[in-house]
This record gives sequence, structure tokens and C-alpha cells, in this order.
Amino acid sequence: MPSKRFKQLPEKTKDQASELLEKLLPEVKKNCTTKFDESIDLSFQVNNKQKKGEVNIRTVVNLPGGTGKKVKVAVVCEENKTKEAKDAGADLVGGDEFIEKMKGGELNFDKLICSTSMMLKLSKLGKVLGPKGLMPNPKLGTVTQDLKTAIQNAKSGQVQYKNEKSGIVHAGIGKMNFNEDDLLDNLKAFFSAINKSKPDTVKGSFIKKVTIASTMGVGLEINVASLR
Repeated sequence: MPSKRFKQLPEKTKDQASELLEKLLPEVKKNCTTKFDESIDLSFQVNNKQKKGEVNIRTVVNLPGGTGKKVKVAVVCEENKTKEAKDAGADLVGGDEFIEKMKGGELNFDKLICSTSMMLKLSKLGKVLGPKGLMPNPKLGTVTQDLKTAIQNAKSGQVQYKNEKSGIVHAGIGKMNFNEDDLLDNLKAFFSAINKSKPDTVKGSFIKKVTIASTMGVGLEINVASLR
């Protein structure tokens, strides 16, 4: 049976016309009636069904307003880069011994960054890191010689995203306690990043639908034209 809190949320949201983001944000926040600080999440429906097969996108975006989450960053690097990584704010730093610990299943971190020269050794852990989405990738900026920048990006609000087979991209843009300007900036940064990742083979509009909701709230559709 639906809870009293759930019954108080708006009904038939699928029948509602899409609205400007500026109008929806106050509504989304009003729906945050739980005792914890709910996340504000987006769902993008992209046009990934093409004649020559499905389109898959996977990249990163830096959220100007941050994510509101504390990210535990681990770094695999050679010994002479250990100090650089620690000074940049890495929570865990190591080399060969650290790789062995990960091989044994010790994965107590949220994001893994690897120096270029150590990637060959780390690549052997694909079956361990891959399923958890932790394998570093040069295209995502997590295999690099510039460890300082990669660590700072991970700590300050860089988010990875990819589309599901259905064409849905899920994205968190902050917390209920964020001010509306930061949430707006984060959403527009996400929208811009996904638009830029549109493959040349895709004709017409790439982003078909955008929905916003809090963790325990209902989804409200954003007018996509208002985000361009």
C-alpha cells in the first residue's frame, strides 16, 4: 500500500505537458519530503536506434556545481609519482602491491586513475574492475600522466555516463540542498555534453526526452527546446 508521503506526490505526471526547467526545479524540490538529502536525477532518452546498428556513447562531464558526493579516489602509479598523487588529494596510492590487493577483491574506492606506464599491468584486472565500472580509460581521462588534473576533476564533480541499450542515460546533478542556480548549471552542462557526443551517423535530434526527479519523487518532463 502506498505511503502517506507517496500519496501526497503529484499524480498522472506522464499526462502533463513538458515544462521549462526553471518552473520544474521548485516542484522537484517540493517533492523532496523524506528525512534524508535526496539526490536530483535526470533521465535522457537519446536516439540510439540507427539503420546501421545501435549508437553507444560513453564519456565524462565536469559539473560546475559539483555533485554533493565525496568521491574516494585511488591511483595506480610508479613510485616517483606517488607524492604528486597524494598532494593532489588521492585517497589511496600504490603500485604493484596495490594491484595485487585489487586482484584479491580489495576495491574500497569510487574511482580509479592510472598512470600511462602502469596501465599494461592494470589491464590484466579487466575481469575484476570492468564489471564494477572501475577500469581506467584514456578516453575518459583516467589513464594519464597528468595525475593532478585527473584527481582534481574526479574530486570536484566529474561524472562518467553511458547510455543503456534502451537509449536511456541516467545522470545525477546534485542534492536537494543545492541552490537552483547550481542545479541549472549542472543540468545544462550534462545536456551540452550529451549533445556534443552525438555521432555523425545520427540524423535529426539526438536527445528526444529529458525527465527530472528526486530520489523518492516522481519524474517530470523538461521541455527539451528550453535547454538548447
